Amino acid sequence: MAIFFINEYPTFLQWFGVVLFIIGIFTYFFPVDLSRSQVTGLIVMTIGVLASSASAFLGRSINREVKINPVVVTIVSMGTGSIILLIAGIAIQGLPSISFQNILYLLWLAIINTTLTFTIWNFIIRIPSAMESSIINGTMLIQIAVLAWIFLEEAISLQEGIGMMVAACGAVLVQLKLKNANSLKIKS
Repeated sequence: MAIFFINEYPTFLQWFGVVLFIIGIFTYFFPVDLSRSQVTGLIVMTIGVLASSASAFLGRSINREVKINPVVVTIVSMGTGSIILLIAGIAIQGLPSISFQNILYLLWLAIINTTLTFTIWNFIIRIPSAMESSIINGTMLIQIAVLAWIFLEEAISLQEGIGMMVAACGAVLVQLKLKNANSLKIKS
C-alpha cells in the first residue's frame, strides 16, 4: 500500500528482511495443522492482517505529514473505535456490572496501556516507513512468546526459538535501511 499510495519504496535489504521475517514466522508455527472448523478463524485472521496493514499505512500516511498532533490522531482514531465497540458490546451483551477494582483496571488499561502508548506510537511513526513500522508491530509475536515463557512458564521449543531468532534478524534488517541526512528531516 505504501508503495502505491505514498511512494515509499523499500530497499533490497528491507525486502530480504521481510522474507526472513516471514520464514521465521513459518518456522515458529510449522507444521500447521488446520481442521475445517478453523477456516472461519483463518478468514477472520486474514481480515485482521489486512486491517493491520491498512492501519500501518494510514497511520504512516497521516503522521508523516506532521500536520496533525499525535494526541489528536489518537483521540480521533481510538475514540471512534472505542465508541463503536462500546455501543456494540452493550447492544449485544447488555450493560455489565463492574466492581471498583475492575474500574481501576479499566482506567489503567485505557489511559496508560492504550492512550499513552498509541500517542507515543503516533509520534514515533513519523520517521520510519510503513514497512519498518509494520515489521516493528510484527515483533509482538516474539514479545508475546517471551512474556508467556517468563510469566506463564510456557516452554519455547528449539524450533520456536529458531523461528523467533530468524524473525528477529529479519526485523533488524528491515530497520537497517540506510538513510541520508535529508530523509531524516520531518516535513513541516
